[in-house]
Amino acid sequence: MEQRRLGRTGYKVTVLTIGGAGIGFVPDPQEGVKAFEFALEKGLNMLDIAPSYGDAEVRAGPLVRKYRSRLVIAEKTLERTREGAWAELKRSLERLGAGYFDIYQFHAVSSLEELDRIFDKGGALEAFLEARDTGLIKYIGITVHNDMRIVLKALERFDFDTVLIPVNVGSFIAPSPENDFRPVLKAAVDRDIGVIAIKAISKGRWPGGQRRAIGDRPFATWYEPLEEQEDIDKAVWFTLSQEGVTTYSMSAEVRLWPKIISAGERFRKLSEEEQKEVVEYFKRKGVRPLFPE
Repeated sequence: MEQRRLGRTGYKVTVLTIGGAGIGFVPDPQEGVKAFEFALEKGLNMLDIAPSYGDAEVRAGPLVRKYRSRLVIAEKTLERTREGAWAELKRSLERLGAGYFDIYQFHAVSSLEELDRIFDKGGALEAFLEARDTGLIKYIGITVHNDMRIVLKALERFDFDTVLIPVNVGSFIAPSPENDFRPVLKAAVDRDIGVIAIKAISKGRWPGGQRRAIGDRPFATWYEPLEEQEDIDKAVWFTLSQEGVTTYSMSAEVRLWPKIISAGERFRKLSEEEQKEVVEYFKRKGVRPLFPE
């Protein structure tokens, strides 16, 4: 599988990343472990994980300990204070047995108020910087799901090494300031920031609204995913063809991982004309943006 340089970190990572949500949310723990093992067998060398992903850290721990030297680990925290971030960082390190994290990220920042809390005195950034100075983390990243303008504001305030954002065809079907990832990708290219893409195979929100009961959904993803191999191929190739994107973190539904990995193994960069054709193709199939609601 193709590898790309993850910005200034210098890490060479596969164009697909193992999504910790899939490992943690699948009801059968062994199914999550087997999905992780399958991805490793296929050569994937980056893990994106978080304590908020169910039992992901506990389930992944034994394999992380076994294969630590071949993995680039991107961990996250929802904590916004120095004290909270420190406590969660130490707990995540213990659960995974990783020794250190290659990337530690502010997870799912959704407002400017959250940014203020992170950067204020006593905010989580203090813990991140201290952890970096002491070798517990190597690089600092941020993840934003709902508004790309927040990413741009964050990049004005701190020189992040990586960003994790939705990059999918739905944003081209109904573009808006919230979902337009292009300014973020341009900033990433200009500043040598590694980009981890998410939501590549999103078809849109579940019919009936986002709050549709999880038990009523046929897949573990909070959005409705594309299912057919042809559709997954087109969607994944579209995302990986965007200049600046390094890797795509696979969805929370491990049953779709074989199809996603197949798409990644056969990836070829789409021309601008082919990308336009993909947009029109999915427009006809009813693909919708996730944000704004």
